[in-house]
Amino acid sequence: MTFRKLTGTHAGRIVLAAVPVAIAATVLMTGVAQGAVPVSFAVSGSQFQISASELSGTGFSQYAGVAPDTAGKQHQVAIANINSATLADLCQSVVTDTPLGKVGMLITAGGGGKPASATDLQIGMTDLKGDSTFNNIRIGVDASTVNTSAKGTAGDFAQDADSLKILNLQQTAWSTQASVFTLTGMHLQLTDGSKGCF
Repeated sequence: MTFRKLTGTHAGRIVLAAVPVAIAATVLMTGVAQGAVPVSFAVSGSQFQISASELSGTGFSQYAGVAPDTAGKQHQVAIANINSATLADLCQSVVTDTPLGKVGMLITAGGGGKPASATDLQIGMTDLKGDSTFNNIRIGVDASTVNTSAKGTAGDFAQDADSLKILNLQQTAWSTQASVFTLTGMHLQLTDGSKGCF
């Protein structure tokens, strides 16, 4: 699923948010303002991968927004928020082109039955895959009235739920943030760029 072709119009936001599975994709970031990813940084020119064997969370919402880069380009994203989450077998990877060739960074955590945890998570993503279950889901609510502290723009399409579970999560994102992120058993390694999370 590609969101880059969507415009910033109402119609574009509705199409972007219409897939229930995409609403779940949100795993990491906090805050919100006018449907834009509320980060204190400009995103890099590279998207990154996140995967987990299981994501469980409470307090979930999803709506459309943008993530700006340093050149001022706006990247259309699906913004997902989770108040509290645990992630089993968490993986994050990114590949960057350098004068010496491709260099990758791979971070793993939350294995061995000791999942990673995060509070006030929000992620600005462009793609999500996984088997999702939502409890007390509401589809089609106004983005400014979702059940998380992070909210979207009034009049925009949104979804929220009391809790969610995603098995075999795979997502591609521009940005991730949390007020607290505990990475049990974290391992960071540099790679030749050929190894990613999926």
